[in-house]
Amino acid sequence: LPMSLAVLFCYVGTVLWSIRISTTSSRTFPANDFVGLAQYERLFASERWIVSLQNMVLFGVVFMSATLLIGFLLAVFIDQKVRAESVLRTVFLYPYAMSFVATGLVWQWVLNPTLGLQSAVRRMGFESFTFDWIVSQDMVMYTVAMAAIWQASGLVMALLLAGLRGVDEEIWKATRIDGIPRWRVYLSIVLPMIAPSFATAAVLLFLSVVKVYDAVVAMTGGGPGTASEVPAKFILDYLFGRSNIGLASAASTVLLLTAMAVLAPWMYARMRNERLGNGRAA
Repeated sequence: LPMSLAVLFCYVGTVLWSIRISTTSSRTFPANDFVGLAQYERLFASERWIVSLQNMVLFGVVFMSATLLIGFLLAVFIDQKVRAESVLRTVFLYPYAMSFVATGLVWQWVLNPTLGLQSAVRRMGFESFTFDWIVSQDMVMYTVAMAAIWQASGLVMALLLAGLRGVDEEIWKATRIDGIPRWRVYLSIVLPMIAPSFATAAVLLFLSVVKVYDAVVAMTGGGPGTASEVPAKFILDYLFGRSNIGLASAASTVLLLTAMAVLAPWMYARMRNERLGNGRAA
């Protein structure tokens, strides 16, 4: 009961309050007037907001596709019963336990053209070597994605490894007897069997994309210019820096609806599968 009350009043209540504020002209302090969708019109008329959405989409595509692929390959590697398996699992999963602020700062140092990789390679004699993505407006989001991929691949590995360990050993024996190539077994048999694990990993990664903030602040501060601006940073800047809680609430409501648009079908599919499974068991 206490937990239910906390969720009802502290979470649902504040969400509804934010939606209400997004329909007012509130700035530094909440206002009780009603301006309809004026804040949303202002929001989507803002070039900075549009840029932040574009950056989020770019980051999401690169981050999710690469993390799912690398995580799956790591899970397949670990599933081969390699030596020191527990040590390797810990090594691959450890980055996810780190704060993204710490991760971002480390990657900022590594990618800094005057201090990091570019400088080190040039000191080795390769004077023409250039790797300045973190200060390039066209490439900066890829550097943020690189840091995020490094941190989250271990989590995907752990989720998919659990799915791979659930595949019946008899299936592998049968495919070896039939002479089916191993890559075809993974593609046609194993991947469909671990689809729920993939779906869970994809949802968790998607939520990370929607709320990405600390990596951007730690690595680039949203720069150069607004080249690495993301919606969460836009919201917090307008909420605290520019004292415009009406516009910030409108932006947060848009993010909430975006997340719900993905989570609702996933939750429905899970509930439907559970009902079907219980029906078959009965």
